[in-house]
Amino acid sequence: MSARQATISDVETSGKRQALLGAGHVLLGKLGQALLTLWATVTLLFVAQAVLPGDRATIYLNVLEGYSVTRTPEELAPINREFGFDRPLLVQYADYVGGVLQGDLGTALQSRRPVTDLILEQIGATALLAVSAIVLAWLIALAWTLATAGRHPALSRIGATVEALAAGMPHYWLGLLLLLAFAVHLDWFPVVGGDSWRGLWLPALTLAIPLAGFLGQAIRGEYEHALGQPHVLSSRARGTDEWRVRVVHALRPALIPGITLTGWALGALVSGAVIVENVFSRPGIGALLVSAVELKEFELISGIILIVSLVYVLITFLTDWLYTLVDPRVSFERKGEA
Repeated sequence: MSARQATISDVETSGKRQALLGAGHVLLGKLGQALLTLWATVTLLFVAQAVLPGDRATIYLNVLEGYSVTRTPEELAPINREFGFDRPLLVQYADYVGGVLQGDLGTALQSRRPVTDLILEQIGATALLAVSAIVLAWLIALAWTLATAGRHPALSRIGATVEALAAGMPHYWLGLLLLLAFAVHLDWFPVVGGDSWRGLWLPALTLAIPLAGFLGQAIRGEYEHALGQPHVLSSRARGTDEWRVRVVHALRPALIPGITLTGWALGALVSGAVIVENVFSRPGIGALLVSAVELKEFELISGIILIVSLVYVLITFLTDWLYTLVDPRVSFERKGEA
């Protein structure tokens, strides 16, 4: 090997090492942000429970018994001892954080069952609904974008208009519309969703259609821009099949905004699931949250919010990694500079 080749090899090795170090620094920064977000969420949830108007033991007994009365010190003393309401706030906060770190999110008032168990029983149904909705949304968005973007201007305008209309559809209205059309009139799907596979389609489609509109809007601009790039024009000039040009060469870099939006959507879908699971009478976190609010189950409400926040933070963290898998030109160094 010549001296010049050795120098080039050393430079390449040094560049790779710097890139890895840069990626590690950015990853640590993202991890720090994720942990800070979770700590802030836990703290806010504790504060929200601590500042509830009135004595917490009184609130507990009134919720448990279903009516509000003035409680005697003798009634309140055992509740304060059991839950530690009579201890200093800092001690209660330390116990709360310690419990969260061990997976203990408290106890539901009505059922006297651990909040963690109640959430774990329902989270599978919501996760299945959310993942199904995202898969459907991507399929709809990609098919619609490929069919309408970068073609005749009138067709592109129609495609963009339909995406805007879909993105603005309220879940409640859309769910009722699909329920009446496909379950009541056509009888293709069950009216009550339950936990069957047939009962999953309409709830998933209800969540997927607005999300597909958002994804289509995010992808369309980048996709039409990519179709005009030199490497795409060069592929067309070489006689490459049009389908291959549109899907392989132009679509891949256009997916990045959609991937970013998907990370946000997984968290946002839970709020949509609250409505959809009740419209279609499906089990899940949404139905559990509505029940917790109606029963004033503050521990359960806090636990659900914390779990949703954890999922959202994890998905956002993983989304950052997907950038480099979809388009190698998007590097950790660029993200760090931003």
